[in-house]
Amino acid sequence: MYHRLEEILIEKQNEVARLKKVMPLKGNNNLPPLRDFKIAISVPNQINLIAEIKFASPSTGFIHEKTDPTAIGRIYEKAGAAAVSLLTDKRFFKGDLNQLPYLKRAITLPILRKDFIIDEVQVQEAFLHGADAILLIASILSQHQLEEFISMSQELGMAPLTEVHDEDDLEKAIDCGAEIIGINNRDLDSFKVNIRTTVELAPLVPDDRILVSESGIDGKDDILFLKGSGIHAVLVGSALMRSENPARKTGEIVHAGTMGDG
Repeated sequence: MYHRLEEILIEKQNEVARLKKVMPLKGNNNLPPLRDFKIAISVPNQINLIAEIKFASPSTGFIHEKTDPTAIGRIYEKAGAAAVSLLTDKRFFKGDLNQLPYLKRAITLPILRKDFIIDEVQVQEAFLHGADAILLIASILSQHQLEEFISMSQELGMAPLTEVHDEDDLEKAIDCGAEIIGINNRDLDSFKVNIRTTVELAPLVPDDRILVSESGIDGKDDILFLKGSGIHAVLVGSALMRSENPARKTGEIVHAGTMGDG
């Protein structure tokens, strides 16, 4: 396992231990009702955009000056994104789960909590903060854990996005009944990115699943490259957050996703 991923998972174990000491968890009152992430990202005949709010990453360091996520969320919504992903890891991605309720009240789009979820207490925590969907990473979970977390999130009304990196992950996700599968083009061991990973794995995904391509998508050309692969959505973070004009960059990707194949 790549040392940085191992470091992240140790930090998550510590976070889980701290969370369990304050059980039962307290939620935020007066949050808007849950929104349908699955429907939002699967509008037919186009590639829908999940626009991510991400201030830093272990592979590239700081990406964007730490600012109010609600302002960024409003930009994404106005520019036509289908959903918003909020990275909530503090130490490695400079995120903050406590910002999720504010973001939920500021926009009408479904919100994905993106983090390294390794325990059911984090699933409950996401729900109590207003997440409409959560990320589950197949490679860091056992088959039993993945099945349990998928079931738990669905019972709470949240959509689980199950992330895979290779054929073994994909087989695990399918066996666990994952309805939304995200193909991460970033290798979690080397952190290198190759968007051909989506093209190679997509044909192995059953037709009745919702398919998302994640990581390494920079703009229009990448969207056009991915057309015909059968994906329903792309998750884009760094390209939007680095842009001098995030609204225009978001609009460019949204427009590319709605263009015909010809």
